[in-house]
Amino acid sequence: MLVLASASPRRRALLQAAGIAFRVVEPRVDEHDPERGDPHAVALANAVRKAEAVSGDAVLGADTVVAVGDRLLGKPRDAAHARELLAALSGTTHRVVTGVALVAGGRTRTRSVETRVTMRPLSPAEIEAYVASGEAMGKAGAYAIQETADRFVTALDGPFDNVVGLPVDAVRELLEESRRGGGGDRKEE
Repeated sequence: MLVLASASPRRRALLQAAGIAFRVVEPRVDEHDPERGDPHAVALANAVRKAEAVSGDAVLGADTVVAVGDRLLGKPRDAAHARELLAALSGTTHRVVTGVALVAGGRTRTRSVETRVTMRPLSPAEIEAYVASGEAMGKAGAYAIQETADRFVTALDGPFDNVVGLPVDAVRELLEESRRGGGGDRKEE
């Protein structure tokens, strides 16, 4: 059975909705969240770190990074940081990159998937109300498109589930490659 190395309830829900059987083991690793860098490389490194920290025949790790230009936005540390992140995203088209890693059969297979998200300009009052709702906490870029932050988004170019935190088609590909014994690393945009 697949082991999901993640504490994210959103990733659990996406796997359940896809009909993929799994159990959860939360990894005990620190995420590497630099302020600048290649979002694909950062998300993949964190996904691999999570997957390798958990035991199982097939272990799936994932990490989501939000990038505005060359700036990487992780999860907010506190409400003030959440306000800062949302202000940085306001009125932009930014990239949401999720790295997934499957450790199975002695191999680590990876994928990274990118979705471009266009967010309308947000007023200070909107940012304040959203942060006060508590929804911003624990989410890369301080917003949850699957909850009420969808009202801020005007366009998506790429998979919606990637923005939520787990590109299910990429996970299916990795599982199939693992069953066949082939495959490798790939970046999708």
